[in-house]
Amino acid sequence: MQYRKDRYGEQISLLGYGCMRFTKNGNSIDLDKAERELMLAIKSGVNYLDTAYIYPGSEVAVGEILHRNHCREEIRLATKLPQYYIKSGAAIEKYFNEQLTRLQTDYIDYYLMHMLTDVAAWEKLKKLGIEAWITQKKKEGKIRNIGFSFHGNTEMFIQILDAYDWDFCQIQYNYMDEYTQAGRTGLQEAAKRGIPVIIMEPLRGGKLVDLLPEKAKKRIAEDPKKRTPAELAFRWLWEQPEVTCVLSGMNSEEMIRENVRIASEVQTGEFTEEDFSLIEAVKKDIQDTLKVGCTGCGYCMPCPKGIDIPAAFRCYNHMYTEKKGAGRHEYLQTVCLRKDFRPVSACVGCGKCESHCPQHLAIRQKLKEADGKLLPFYYKIGLKVVKKLGLFW
Repeated sequence: MQYRKDRYGEQISLLGYGCMRFTKNGNSIDLDKAERELMLAIKSGVNYLDTAYIYPGSEVAVGEILHRNHCREEIRLATKLPQYYIKSGAAIEKYFNEQLTRLQTDYIDYYLMHMLTDVAAWEKLKKLGIEAWITQKKKEGKIRNIGFSFHGNTEMFIQILDAYDWDFCQIQYNYMDEYTQAGRTGLQEAAKRGIPVIIMEPLRGGKLVDLLPEKAKKRIAEDPKKRTPAELAFRWLWEQPEVTCVLSGMNSEEMIRENVRIASEVQTGEFTEEDFSLIEAVKKDIQDTLKVGCTGCGYCMPCPKGIDIPAAFRCYNHMYTEKKGAGRHEYLQTVCLRKDFRPVSACVGCGKCESHCPQHLAIRQKLKEADGKLLPFYYKIGLKVVKKLGLFW
């Protein structure tokens, strides 16, 4: 296993263990199987484990496995505060203590504000005293590093980076998200500030393996280096020195051994022009299946009515390149939960966006097509409930 350093010089394994996708036995985690797999990873050098309060059964399972095997001190444990549930300063303490109990530990190495979507969510926490709370917990040694996980756009990511003295952050990033969400620009901005970056969704939940177009699968299979789709995606990430650790939701011993092998071999700067060309060709194969040929360049922004046009098209495309539910979930998670959210239906057809689009897309028509597809009535009902309860803001 190879390692990269966190903000304070501690070693973090290139490969981290995402503990959201443990195998289930009925409705519960198969603890014995999870234990075999997690311990294989730890013995192979993986030292960063990522879980969260809302991952069903995950914190309890991780805590029990570490307790059984007496290896808490060998690993770096990361979990997340469900900030969207927080209504008071007392609630912050309540959730944190519950997590310590679940994980059978008295400290967290890397504690994240879970799923910040905009600065407004952080400002809400500040009003509840989160900054003083963090300072106290770090002084007590109960939190070693404080960070946040993010879903949103690059501009908002940079604003959150600058809103606090973060020790680390976590973003969704892969070769298909190079210019969406935080993206390569966000990754590099974090690095400029000396903030380590943990990568989630390196394979887009397995979609850059299982749901690749046949043309892309054939192209990768014909590559002389004989890398699997997963290996190609991982190596593309680790090629970038700004990437500190890549999380993988591993749930088989075969997957663990393969990912450990790659993380042990990979070197920054190993990609050739042919490798980058292969990635671009695969991206094009995927993009050829898209509903809207939007590149996410952002020239259409800002929309006078506040619609996030690139995000709407990205999620609309994902409904058809992946699964409808996946695209809708991403739209809900990355766009609708912002305080300044404006639905696609807010478009008044002014045409300002089209006058700036380098792809000459019929944006107004495409927004009409996306409207209703992205937010069916039951999503709108759920969104109204979220707003009524005051979650996220």
